[in-house]
Amino acid sequence: MRDDTTKSPKRLLDPIERTAEILFGLIMVLTFTGSLSVAEAGREDVRMMLIGAIGCNLAWGIIDAVMYLMATLTERGRNLMSIRAVRNTSKAEDAHQIIADALPSVVAEVLRPEEIESIRQRVNALPEPAGRPKLGKDDWLAALAVFAWVFVSTFPVVLPFLFMHEAKPALRVSNAIAIVMLFLVGFSYGRLAGHRPWLMGLSMVIVGGVLVAVTIALGG
Repeated sequence: MRDDTTKSPKRLLDPIERTAEILFGLIMVLTFTGSLSVAEAGREDVRMMLIGAIGCNLAWGIIDAVMYLMATLTERGRNLMSIRAVRNTSKAEDAHQIIADALPSVVAEVLRPEEIESIRQRVNALPEPAGRPKLGKDDWLAALAVFAWVFVSTFPVVLPFLFMHEAKPALRVSNAIAIVMLFLVGFSYGRLAGHRPWLMGLSMVIVGGVLVAVTIALGG
């Protein structure tokens, strides 16, 4: 158990988080491009769709970044409470249980009592922890990265509408870009998660299409 109440030991965003942010941004922008009726759409309709897609991803990028900061602060607060609980309890058995509860279950199950006791002693030897959890520079940079991944993922899908005057071919190119991006996101996730990359890529295309269809059907 580390005293990470003031700074994050992780990279700004791990690959799984980056993949999730890109997928989120793609789903959001596809709900707008997928609702465009190419048979009736004029330049004004395309313009409004672009404003809606970019504005929505801008807003959700901000919201997602704020939620990331809140989750980080909550996790840091729980870690701080666990450290204090271990240091303040008078019974070693109670401290061992607190430590086990704070660890991933797969790790806690393989630790021997003497190893948990060693952790307790090391926690007690730590300097007095900060009075309350704080966010560091890396946390703010990570939140900025969350925003950027959600927002920037909009542009490859909407670029055809910026450079092509006809809505129908622009939508076809946009959909092709979206399918490729969904596949690449799934392929990357499959490699990182230990699944079959090609199968995960195809699954992500199918899941993304279903989610977009459901969102549009529900008025999203």
